Amino acid sequence: MAKATRATVMLEKAKMAFTTHAYDYDASADSIGMAAAAALGVEGAQVFKTLMVLADGKPACVMAPSDREVALKKAASALGAKQVEMMKPDMAERVSGYKIGGISPFGQTRRVPAVMDESALAHEAIFLNGGQRGLQVRLAPQDAANLLGAKLAAITA
Repeated sequence: MAKATRATVMLEKAKMAFTTHAYDYDASADSIGMAAAAALGVEGAQVFKTLMVLADGKPACVMAPSDREVALKKAASALGAKQVEMMKPDMAERVSGYKIGGISPFGQTRRVPAVMDESALAHEAIFLNGGQRGLQVRLAPQDAANLLGAKLAAITA
């Protein structure tokens, strides 16, 4: 496990209070986020998945609790788009600079619009991918949203 990733470097440069949490990544899991939650001993609602989408054909980042599904129409509305669709894995890797299963909203190679499900605010801290498979960062949800310039909105079904 790398000591630093682009995600952790971004958090450190921004002087964010965060902790890193490594776990055994299971590529065969039905839900990577739920597997991470189980490995970390926390609820799925506290581990946010990072999804790369196309909002009216332009890249964007969506963060939602691992135990919920993203409602694409709600995500589109939050991003000010008519339509949102999931990005194909190879494009998600190219745009974010991370491998699938290790995509972090922090330190992406390209800054893209971001939206986080507002349920994050119900938690003192949430977990987000730390920039590699098997690594999560724990931080205050408002800090994460502020650093990313992410809009907070109801985007789950």
